[in-house]
Amino acid sequence: MTQMIKSRIQHLLSICLNCLLPTRCDICGAPVDSAHTLCPKCFSELKFITKPYCPVCGRPFEFQLSKDLVCGNCMKKHPKYTAARAVVIYDDMSKKLLLPYKHGDRTDLVPLLTKLLYQAGEEFFPQSDIIVPVPLHQIRLMKRRYNQAALLAHALSKKTHLKYVPHSLCRTRMTQSQGHLSAKEREHNVTNAFIIKHPEQIKDKRVLLIDDVYTTGATVNACTKVLRHAGATAVFVLTFAKVVKDQSSSESI
Repeated sequence: MTQMIKSRIQHLLSICLNCLLPTRCDICGAPVDSAHTLCPKCFSELKFITKPYCPVCGRPFEFQLSKDLVCGNCMKKHPKYTAARAVVIYDDMSKKLLLPYKHGDRTDLVPLLTKLLYQAGEEFFPQSDIIVPVPLHQIRLMKRRYNQAALLAHALSKKTHLKYVPHSLCRTRMTQSQGHLSAKEREHNVTNAFIIKHPEQIKDKRVLLIDDVYTTGATVNACTKVLRHAGATAVFVLTFAKVVKDQSSSESI
């Protein structure tokens, strides 16, 4: 009986709170029915990545030719990671979520981003043992005050019950911003930028690597290289957005 009364009180308080402070769309601020969600208009304008897509890097295909067909980039140079997936294509609409989150202290967006990541990465969770975020250099972390990838990885670990391992993969040097670099420049920029401080946490583990945006794959490949060297048996990459050439711009990431 006590629990029932408590639940009813909480329900009434929730109704009162919604009346005083109505929930809003996380992009445009329009009224919505529940917190950490989007209005129908904003939701429909996001370009969600669904099948068919490259089974390796997750690049969307216009149509499916063969179940095992990989994209031209992966044929040309197979990524170091096992497979990668992303929630949406990086474009002007997804920027309205990611840029405020990454550069505008909008950490209140974590529940929404995590919910969407959980849906996109569903196939990876049974195949993973630990969750590892792409790290920031300490100087950049001090300036930004939080690692956007780490917040997502930590929240996702709670939903998946996978072990969160935040301090083993580390960035050893301050690399320049990747935003305006070419694919070759990005690869050179992150070469030897990462190390593993606690290899015992990685050895014989299947790693789920989390980042906010997949642009050329240079960063996640550099991370995968050291994770593999430390003994990881597989590395799956999950990001919120993926830059797709000719469909979006890599600027301002």
